[in-house]
Amino acid sequence: MPQGKFYKDRNFRIVLGVTLMAVLGVSSISPAFPRIMEALNISETEVGMLIIAFTVPGVVLTPFIGILADRAGRKRVLVPSLFLFGLAGGACALVTEFNTLIALRVLQGVGGASLSTLNLTILGDLFQGERRTAAIGLNTSVMNVGVATYPLLGGALATIAWNYPFLLPLVAIPLGLIVLFRLNNPEPRNRESLWKYLGGAWGYFKNIKVASAFIAGVIILLIYYGTYLTYLSLYLKALFDTSSFIIGVILSSMAVTSALVSSQMGKITRLISAPDLIKLGFVLQAVSLAMLPFLPRVELILIPTCIFGLAMGVMLPSLMTYIAGVAPTQYRAVVMSMNSTMIRLGQTLGPLVLGLVYIHASFDGVFLYGAGLALVTAVVGFVGGKIIR
Repeated sequence: MPQGKFYKDRNFRIVLGVTLMAVLGVSSISPAFPRIMEALNISETEVGMLIIAFTVPGVVLTPFIGILADRAGRKRVLVPSLFLFGLAGGACALVTEFNTLIALRVLQGVGGASLSTLNLTILGDLFQGERRTAAIGLNTSVMNVGVATYPLLGGALATIAWNYPFLLPLVAIPLGLIVLFRLNNPEPRNRESLWKYLGGAWGYFKNIKVASAFIAGVIILLIYYGTYLTYLSLYLKALFDTSSFIIGVILSSMAVTSALVSSQMGKITRLISAPDLIKLGFVLQAVSLAMLPFLPRVELILIPTCIFGLAMGVMLPSLMTYIAGVAPTQYRAVVMSMNSTMIRLGQTLGPLVLGLVYIHASFDGVFLYGAGLALVTAVVGFVGGKIIR
């Protein structure tokens, strides 16, 4: 199937809907952080808990979700996950007390834990070879369209009321019904015993190439969530007194760039290998973050955000395509789930690690520390030559 005809495939379109839900949980509320802080009388460090509460369940549950999806089937896990994500997420809009909001974010995170695993697992089941690379590249592009759109939408809603962005997850409920009745995907036929299955899966995890890919995923998302999604919006408000809507525009510029780049991954990977794209992405991350503290006007922030978007646009599809191709169908969900666990770990560590840096070195320290971590990772990759090889 040519790349341009993927959108005619109903199953592919449904998976894209799941992908759009998978990135809704954080990107839609990040521009609202200043309004949330004011409404609930919380600090910069405390508001980061809204990300951590959502991502922690994925760190704990995702490996078990992968095993369940390989043993019981993809849809039997995905449908109830969408329902829980939508109900708990929508309920966040009804509360006015921070601890209750955190508890609901945890429940929403339980529902969301499987979404970013099973969307890629199903794409890996549906497509092979170059078509899989193109499909995952297009999926990443659509994901970034969501990441670009949600800050705009969330920022606009937050200008009306701080809690309005939390209504957006309700869309996951009708999507769950569509998945239940309309998705036609191949399901694994796992008849081997649980212990034999776990032994077969372990053979993939202990591979140094796979382990290197997992580590790269942790660092990519640690930098992304710790710098851009947590502290850039607060930095723009503190330094330039930027409105929630303009913050959303700036965050969206990164996602738009990423979407444009990742949509061309089928062509890009013919010129540059996936390992080299990962290393190049870390260099671009470092350049982007190193620029931020030295830009005197808010409109100039668009330069590093677009550079960062370029980095994410080549890194994530390269990483996901590699992981999706590592294991056969009967083990794919658990391998993808472990990758999602590593990504969730990065998402969780980002606000924590960079929060500690912020306490001691404010915003400049956050961005320069992130740049240093990206640069060191790139150097290790170039010198050692072992990241995703």
